[in-house]
Amino acid sequence: MSDIRYDILANDLEKQGLNVDEIRNNLKKQHIETPSWGYGNSGTRFGVFHQEGAARNAAERLEDAATVHKYTGVSPTVALHIPWDQTDNWDGLQQYAAELGIGIGAINPNVFQDQIYKLGSVCNPDSSIRRTAIDHMLECVDIMNITGSKDLSLWFADGTNFPGQGDFRQRKHWMEEALKEICDALNDNQRMLIEYKFFEPGFYHTDLTDWGTAYVMAKKLGSKAQVLIDLGHHPLGINIEFIVAYLIDENKLGGFHFNCKKFADDDLTVGSINPQELFLIYNELVAAELDPEVETDIAYMIDQSHNLKPKVEASIQSVCNLQTAYAKALIVDRESLAEAQAAGEIIDAEQILQRAAETDVRPLLEQVRLEMNLDPNPLTAYRKSGYFEKISKARVGGESQGWA
Repeated sequence: MSDIRYDILANDLEKQGLNVDEIRNNLKKQHIETPSWGYGNSGTRFGVFHQEGAARNAAERLEDAATVHKYTGVSPTVALHIPWDQTDNWDGLQQYAAELGIGIGAINPNVFQDQIYKLGSVCNPDSSIRRTAIDHMLECVDIMNITGSKDLSLWFADGTNFPGQGDFRQRKHWMEEALKEICDALNDNQRMLIEYKFFEPGFYHTDLTDWGTAYVMAKKLGSKAQVLIDLGHHPLGINIEFIVAYLIDENKLGGFHFNCKKFADDDLTVGSINPQELFLIYNELVAAELDPEVETDIAYMIDQSHNLKPKVEASIQSVCNLQTAYAKALIVDRESLAEAQAAGEIIDAEQILQRAAETDVRPLLEQVRLEMNLDPNPLTAYRKSGYFEKISKARVGGESQGWA
């Protein structure tokens, strides 16, 4: 028997001419990839805060990711970070993931943490260091081939801190040469996702500073290269939803690293500071998704530092926030919105968006979860499961991989 709250909401949506069955089906197909590094003890700019039950190795991170999927139903893959998730048995790790009911998602090389990368990786003035960075990324392509991953997610800390430290054009050429070699190593079912960052750790310039520089690189490399948007990697006040729409129209939006910021790359829980921005981003994503003339293949991934919140709980909360934003975008009355836009009715167009943004979609999401044989409240169900108590007792001692 459905909830009376859901019946009221569904009736209201149907009066707007929306197909509620289609909305529920789209919500069931949502795919949010969680990051392995979100389950272990991770670093801030100032230190590492250890938590009870934090995953110590790749296998334990897979277990946590599978738990998030168990309670949300829409997180069937986990992104890996190399070397933090390094193993001598990739076949075995893939098999363990399958036994847990999840798959391996994007592979993220680390070319920023080692001491040799003090002056950069693929833009380092030392050719041997540039070669080391490229070889590491090629190793990650090999890992993709073993695990079945189709996305190589690249972020570079390369940049400079002082005028005159580097030659901008020469560094651009080094970046192009490196990315071309890596892109050529990918098979036809794989792609490279190029991430950018406005600043930090390079405070004078970064070699991939914004969506434009990432787009130029992806354009030069061809169909196997696309842009990845991290919500924390922009100047304050930037219109991210415009960037989303522009890259979709250019067929160059490949993926997201969802998080939230207040000032800089804060890596806070997605939707926690500015849920309106998240809704407006999803509004553009859904507009493209529902357009029969547009083809999209976007990897939706979370990239956050759960340094204060319990790891698994924070991941569940993040996934639920993304479900909420997606649901609100799905219930936008797009026919009326198009009419208002065409007529230049600015207030009407804005109010159509606000009606969806202010709608309580919890009854809709609860109904979808019930139809997926899930508890309607994932976080409550997780807390009752005893999983945290179990891992807190089991995960004592040993050395952690990653920042810790």
